[in-house]
Amino acid sequence: MKKAIIKTTIIALGALAAAALSACTDDFVTVKHNSSEPLDEYFIDEGRMYQALTAAYDPLEWFDYFYQYNNLNMVSDIMADDIYCGGSNEGDQPILVKAHYYTATSIDCCNQIWVIAYSGINRACHVLENLDRVAGMSDEHKARYRAEATVLKAYYYTILWKFWGNVPYYDQNLKPPYLADQLGHDEVYQNIVTRLEEAIEMKSLPMKAAAGEEGRVTLAMVYMLYAEAVMYQNDTSRYAQALNYMKEIIASKQYALMSDYAAIWKESGEWCSESIWEVNFVSEGGARSWDAPIATGGTVYPVLIGIPKAMGEFGEGWGFGPVAASAYEMYDDSDIRRDGGILNLEKYAEENNIDLKDYSPRWQNTGYWLLKYIVRLNYNHGYLGDPNMNQGNNQRVYRYAETLLNAAELSVLLGQDGSTYLQEVRDRAHCTDTGTSREAIIEERHKEFVGEGKRYWDLVRSGLAPTVLTAANHLYRQTDWNESKKYWPIPQSELDKDPSMQQNAY
Repeated sequence: MKKAIIKTTIIALGALAAAALSACTDDFVTVKHNSSEPLDEYFIDEGRMYQALTAAYDPLEWFDYFYQYNNLNMVSDIMADDIYCGGSNEGDQPILVKAHYYTATSIDCCNQIWVIAYSGINRACHVLENLDRVAGMSDEHKARYRAEATVLKAYYYTILWKFWGNVPYYDQNLKPPYLADQLGHDEVYQNIVTRLEEAIEMKSLPMKAAAGEEGRVTLAMVYMLYAEAVMYQNDTSRYAQALNYMKEIIASKQYALMSDYAAIWKESGEWCSESIWEVNFVSEGGARSWDAPIATGGTVYPVLIGIPKAMGEFGEGWGFGPVAASAYEMYDDSDIRRDGGILNLEKYAEENNIDLKDYSPRWQNTGYWLLKYIVRLNYNHGYLGDPNMNQGNNQRVYRYAETLLNAAELSVLLGQDGSTYLQEVRDRAHCTDTGTSREAIIEERHKEFVGEGKRYWDLVRSGLAPTVLTAANHLYRQTDWNESKKYWPIPQSELDKDPSMQQNAY
């Protein structure tokens, strides 16, 4: 089902669709109208407020590509140990290579993630600042829109907080001179978690989206974002509440694990019983192109990480994001997550009588590819723009498996038994592991979420990063991870706009 709110046409909202793209500049509030209406007179009815809410969702798609390849899963995973950078050579996409090597600079960094997140914040603030002026909206609808926009704002700030830590923060759109105070990472966290608590207290979100509304913020999605932030911060004062939220999702019985792990990642598996929140991409009518990356449509990510040769059911890709052999080899033979999430190219070729003599390996080639998001034939059906940029694969952000593993880990952190939650995930996977410690749960997350952008953050928050993410444990890195690598350098363009902003040590 692809009729979610974030798939409606973003250009319908003339004043807001051109929201600004920086946190600290007058460009941030530059808007362009497709009518003569002043911005403060635009919000005349619920239809236009719905368009404003839609506009606040739309930047979620831009993390795939916005004049940089900055897919959040890939950028996170290449900083961990399961996914390499890949591509044609070490000079291909240097911002990704530098993130991979822990050598990012204020100039060579994935700065468009910063731009996209603040654009989303700007749009969410427009909703929050104008809801009460809209006549004719029911209190029920206003409350739901307010909760959704509040959560989206918190989600965008969570991305900034995890990558950069110490960032400009504001809850109302900026006025001259268009600068916001840079807060420390702990202050940013407190604002994020407070906004989420406020949204939850509004009691206006459904536990699961109604049919046709898949992609809108739900209570389960907020609970998952809350747990993610609390666990990354190691906020012991909120562990019990986060666990209660996981238990609420479980007790609702509105979500369940899929027995077929491989099926989750197919087009038919989008919004399956296990899916709590996905970012929707559609190929039908997809208008995205290289000169229109924010047009409604599909994603380029599957092509980016695809095999550099079309074969069998897979289309041709560009060879980024090869999976480390160690990731494939960590599973038991019986574990369905191994071949359900990772493509062993030689095995696949042998089973399907495919000749690999013309296969040309690219940089950091391993022979293993991320099956979860790999480009598949005809997954760009019905595209209108560029065929590579309109693959229809949704990005799965939160799955029920993570709810169970969050519950298991939070239980252990609170001195309780979380083995029932952990075992449910293992039983689905046909996994033979038996450990129940926090370290065992982190390793179970390792196996469950390969290529889903979770591993790096798990290693950092658990304190394992300094011992796991070392040059000695990696085929290509020459730099060890240390605490100074936790936050990226703030983009130089932002420092230039606000001389008072402090650079992160890196």
